[in-house]
Parts: sequence; C-alpha cells; structure tokens
Amino acid sequence: MSAVTFSDLDYGVFFAVVIIALFVGFIAYLWRKPKTMEDIQEWGLGGRRFGTVVVWFLLGGDLYTAYTLIAVPGLAASSGALAMFAITYGIMIYPIVYATMPRLYNVAKKRGYITSSDYVKDRFNSRLLAMLIGLTGVVAELPYIALQIVSISYVLRAMYLPATITLIFAFALVAIFTFVSGLRGPALTAILKDAIIWVAVIAIVIYIPYKLGGFQPIFADASKYFSTPSSSTTPLFVSPTLGLGYTTLALGSALALFLYPHGVTGTLGSKDTKTIKRNASLLPLYNVLLLMVAILGIAAVVVHNGVFSASTSSFAIPYLIRDEFPSLFTSFAYAAIVVGSVVPASIMAIASANLLTRNVYVEYINPNASSKTQSWLSRILVLFVIGASLAFSLIKVASGDIVFLQTLGGAIVLQTLPAIYISLYTRKMSKYSVGLGWLAGIIAIIYGQYLISFSGKAFMPSLYDFMYVGIFGLLVNLLVILVIHGVSMAMGKVKDEGIIDNQEFLIDQ
Repeated sequence: MSAVTFSDLDYGVFFAVVIIALFVGFIAYLWRKPKTMEDIQEWGLGGRRFGTVVVWFLLGGDLYTAYTLIAVPGLAASSGALAMFAITYGIMIYPIVYATMPRLYNVAKKRGYITSSDYVKDRFNSRLLAMLIGLTGVVAELPYIALQIVSISYVLRAMYLPATITLIFAFALVAIFTFVSGLRGPALTAILKDAIIWVAVIAIVIYIPYKLGGFQPIFADASKYFSTPSSSTTPLFVSPTLGLGYTTLALGSALALFLYPHGVTGTLGSKDTKTIKRNASLLPLYNVLLLMVAILGIAAVVVHNGVFSASTSSFAIPYLIRDEFPSLFTSFAYAAIVVGSVVPASIMAIASANLLTRNVYVEYINPNASSKTQSWLSRILVLFVIGASLAFSLIKVASGDIVFLQTLGGAIVLQTLPAIYISLYTRKMSKYSVGLGWLAGIIAIIYGQYLISFSGKAFMPSLYDFMYVGIFGLLVNLLVILVIHGVSMAMGKVKDEGIIDNQEFLIDQ
C-alpha cells in the first residue's frame, strides 16, 4: 500500500466541504420558516410540507448513508457476493413502501400523529404497547447512528486525523444544527449531500474500471483472491448453502427499513400521499448508486491484491480512493462520505427524540404537555441520542465488520412489524397478542445474538445458520400472535379495542 501524504490544501478542502454542509443545516432554520418553530409538527416533521423533490433527497439522505458508502463495499471486499443482499433488498423495499406508507400517512395526518407509536396507541388503545414499540425503535436506531459514526472514523483514520476528537467536534455541530433547525436541517443538507456524493461516486466508478481494464477483468482477477485456499471468506458467488440465509437477510432488511423511526419520520414529512407514491417509484434510482459502490468493494480487492479481513474491510473504499486518486480529489470524496453520514444521523436522532417525547414523556410523565413543551424536549433529547450513539461507537462496542450494526438494528425493529404494518390491514389483532408476540420475537433475537457473539460467525450459528435472526424472531412473533388469537377466538373473547375508524385508512386520491 503506497504512502500517501495530505497537504494543507487537501485538509482545507476536506474541512471546507464538511463545514459548508453543516452551515447549510444551520441556515435551514430560515428555509420555509413557519410562524414558530416551537411546535412539534414544525420542528419534528417540517410542518408536513415537503414535496416530491425534497422528500426524494430527504429519504435518499435518510436511507443511503455510510452503510451504502462504507459498510456494503466493505462487506463485498471481505465476503464477496454476500454483500449483494443490499441490492436485493433495495429492490424489495419500495413495493412495500407503496403498499403501506400511504395508509399510515393518511391516518397520521388526519389525527396529528408524529410517530408510528402514536398510531399504535390509538390502533390498539394501549399506551404501554405504544411505548414498547417506540422504545424498540429507539434501541434499533442506536447501532444505526453508531454505524454512521464508526464509518466516519475509518475515513478520518485513512486521512491521518485524530478520530476521537474530530468525531466529537463534528457530531457536536450536528447536534446543534439539529437542535436549531429540526427536520428542515437534514432535509436541506441532504440536497447538498446527494450532489457531492453523486459527483464523487460517478468519478470513481468511471475511473477505476477504466484503469483496471473494465468490469470483466475486475471480477476475473477478484475471483482468484476469493478462491485462495487460505481464504475463510465467502467466495465471489453466493454458496447454495447460504441461499435461505441470503434470501431471509434481504427480505428482513427490506421489511425493516421503513419500520425504523427515521424512515417513518422522513415519510410523514411529506405533504400528501401522492408524494409518497412518487418517491416509492423514484427512489430505486439510488439502487444504481448502491450497486456501483458495492462493485467498488470488489475492485478494492484487486487494487490491494487480496481479500480484506472482517476487521479491515471498512477501509476498502477509503484506501481505494486514497491510493488511486490525487490527494485533492481524495479529500473531496472523504468529505462526501462524512457528509453522507452526518445527515442521516441527524434524521435518526430527530426520530428517536420524537418517540421518547411523544410516547414516554407525554404518555407517562406530562400528559398535558403543550406542543411547545414537546418541541423543546425533543430538541434536548436529540442531544442525548447523538451523545449516546457517540459513546456507543467510541467504547468499541461497534467494531469489526460494521454491516453487523445494520443487521442488528434491523432484527430489533422488525419485531414492530405486526403492530405497524399488519395492523394497517386487519383489526383482528389485540394489544395482548401483539405485545406478547413482540416479547417473544425480542427474546428470540437476543438468544440468536448471544449465540452469534460466542460463535464468532458473521451470521447465524446452530438454528440460526440457515436464517437471518430478524426473520426468525419475526416468525416466532407471528406464531405467538396466531396462537393467542386462536385461543381468544375459541374463548369468544376477540375484541377490537382500537379507536381508529376503518375509513381513516382510505387514501385520498
């Protein structure tokens, strides 16, 4: 690996791009400024006034993150074709969004819901279930925000910068602009974020294959490294023995993505259901970006003459850029990755803060809290959530192959699917069956992660060898719901206690 040095100009470009992006987050406070920002709907959802273009950038910034730019190509560099599950689930996501999110949006707008747990509370007439679903979302967000932070640390280390101090400074600024601007901050910043990421990725995707002679030689050369007898990684194709695991990992990730609080928050910021449907049709364009970046992970194996280990795989893209491009472009590309991490971290923090405010504080501490009080508490909780995620990443809990952070968060939030998605289409579930199903699913994935931690495997040991732990937990979850529902029917005690009328789900045309 060649020694690379960065000049003062290179560092200047890097910090200038990052600071400009953060500055845009601050001035977003003035963008489409309402009469007051001391309103939870204005601060937390941008007043539900974002149109198709803004939502496209917002959800793109929300969903295509450091996971896209660091974790997926890193997994490709260490495990070959297994990383392509991200492309597969990227294709699966949007039909699910098209079918579910307009219905959730419709009832949320009519009733003034800020979070998915607000909906769960009224759908099942249960504050406790709403709180449990909300806290599940918050817990699932922590490793996802940590993924953004850890990804930035790899870029900083590749650029020979002090990672810990720089991370703390960067995320302090993110916390402040989120505190000030609310959802308008990441929404406006996402436009700049996407512009610089597309510029950087397109340049890399054109240059690297050109230098290596095209995509066919890249895959041909990479296959030699992945076929090395000493290699313990997955080959450059998905083994038939991993077929079910690969499929369930892709399906589970697709089902989970818009169950995350940040996916719901970005969607509820839309001005109408037509905006959501248009974006469900347009957002697959980002999958082209994801595919190209995943292939660059394979190219990194060729450039660096060997498969990356799980512990070093997250350096695949940073090292590829640093060793193959002039230092000035490298600085720009690194800045793009950093900005691509801080924008989604801001949205995730807002979504988590809204859940803690609406479904814990308002429900159990201060039921009469005004919208102004809720807005200010959410602002304060944003600082707490970002701080907790920063601590989670800095104490090295989130080390190694960082794609694990996304699969872990997905497994957790997937257990909220019956309470949110399925309940949009049926009224035959009770708060007891959904609550006990949730508990059984959480226990199943905790047990699965326990086995994984002590097996040293990247995915599922023993029973979990053939299936993504999130899907296994969901199957246990659904089985418990069905059993309890069957018992309730037999006893003649099936009763819908929800207060939402079926007509409220109907989508305005």
